[in-house]
Amino acid sequence: MDILARSALERLLSAGERLTAGKRSRNASLTKSDLAEYRDFTSLQKKEAFENTMRAARAEGAVELLWEGRKAEAGFIERVNLTDARRLAKFLGLILAVDQVADAESRLSVLESRFPVIPEIIQRWSELRKTRGLGPDSVSEWLDAARTIAFCQRDSAERVISLPIREASARLFSDSKRIEKLTGPLDVLLANSTESEIREPSAVWQELGLFREEHPARLAGSVTIERERVSALLDSPYTGFPANTVRRLVDVPDLLMTIENLTTFHSEARRRCNEHVLLIYTAGMPSPAWRAMYIRLLESLPTTVPVFHWGDIDEGGFRIAATLAQEARAVGHMIQSWAMHPDDVPADRRNKASPRTLERIRRYASAAGWDALGESVANAGFTVEQEGL
Repeated sequence: MDILARSALERLLSAGERLTAGKRSRNASLTKSDLAEYRDFTSLQKKEAFENTMRAARAEGAVELLWEGRKAEAGFIERVNLTDARRLAKFLGLILAVDQVADAESRLSVLESRFPVIPEIIQRWSELRKTRGLGPDSVSEWLDAARTIAFCQRDSAERVISLPIREASARLFSDSKRIEKLTGPLDVLLANSTESEIREPSAVWQELGLFREEHPARLAGSVTIERERVSALLDSPYTGFPANTVRRLVDVPDLLMTIENLTTFHSEARRRCNEHVLLIYTAGMPSPAWRAMYIRLLESLPTTVPVFHWGDIDEGGFRIAATLAQEARAVGHMIQSWAMHPDDVPADRRNKASPRTLERIRRYASAAGWDALGESVANAGFTVEQEGL
């Protein structure tokens, strides 16, 4: 098969698939401009090689060839019309996107009950759109990502998971680097959205309890914490401990507040480290080990002590809030929002959000027990990160 002719036919097939997917309105064809390189041939041998491939495609019922002056195969080919995409794909030894999508849908259907985002991914593929750079030929990546999440959640049910990512990957796939290659699918499946903000790989792994380099939990305030070997007042402006060594609060602070972003945590720690409060940095979506520490601290607090969360006014921020609220409710506490109302945001710091993003924010806010706040954010129609304030 002539290389130039094959390349042209692949472009023709792609145009035909865009037509089928509704991404193109004109019939698929190769015009004079598409055939310019062939039409500039001065070598009869090259010209005939190109045309022989085109004739072979026509013999398979895949294309129609129109020649200059409409004469029977005289001069140069003027136009190539696609007549049957499936036959052309077979001629080229390729699989149609629609068939790839159907196969992917069949293989990924087992995940739909756990990950409602799967039909959204399939729909994008049917529209010839990728998700995190991955198309319908990436089924194994999505299956392995789901397997990774199941492994981490199952392991976490038995004990709080906190594993080096390559150790977990080797244990699960006999490939120490496999999980690192699954960051995109993991992020989408964990957020259950194809439109959620793309997170740093470390943030995705952290949510699962995996890490390259384990980071301590950071706490601030003038309170005494009991740890595995010692009970002591937190240092100024903050102190970092391995999360699994933090056992409980010795004294009762005036309030407990979790803070999503590091810049904000540092600022508040410097400002309030001598107050009788407990500030805790979540580092984005907190890890299973962090969440277990959070539960232990809340269990040592009377339910009369107010518990707050200060996060981004965006989808990720409210998703984190919903996760924390679920953990807090399990031990009898209700979380309140801190500085997350639209009225707290200057007009010049607001970023317009899509209706679908706002609907997801509303849903996460409701899960956190903040229905009124979710409605206010949805009606305001914008998002903002803490650092922007």
